[in-house]
Amino acid sequence: MLRISKKLMFAIEAVLDIAYNAGTEPVQSGEITRRQGIPKRYLEQVLQQLVREGILAGVRGPRGGYRLARERRRINLGEIVRVVRAMETATDPVEEPAGSVLGHLVVRPVWTDLQAECMAKLDSITIEDLCMRARAAGVESETEERIDFSI
Repeated sequence: MLRISKKLMFAIEAVLDIAYNAGTEPVQSGEITRRQGIPKRYLEQVLQQLVREGILAGVRGPRGGYRLARERRRINLGEIVRVVRAMETATDPVEEPAGSVLGHLVVRPVWTDLQAECMAKLDSITIEDLCMRARAAGVESETEERIDFSI
């Protein structure tokens, strides 16, 4: 079974939280921590890397925070996975030079194919898709609570 790291799960949850709860104001990291229970030590590091990679945009100032750098339909899970994997220090066993002939010629190619299929699937799932799933699951958005339709 493929495992997801805490850092990767938190990164996906943070981007989804920003997409789902952002209104006209940027989302502050403290709000994400409050809503999602993500420890700040993981969150800030991941958010800054997502800004550097163009997935999020950082807004400075007293009302600053984070917002999506692009439309939610233009950000996919594969991008987030690649950013976080680049941050992680553990090496991928598939890339290790040591190993048996069977490992190099049979097992690693199978694993590489599985990883490629998994990444293709992740590339096909957008943040918009996850927002629609959240809405369908009945997850309330704080943005909807702040919207005032009065004229």
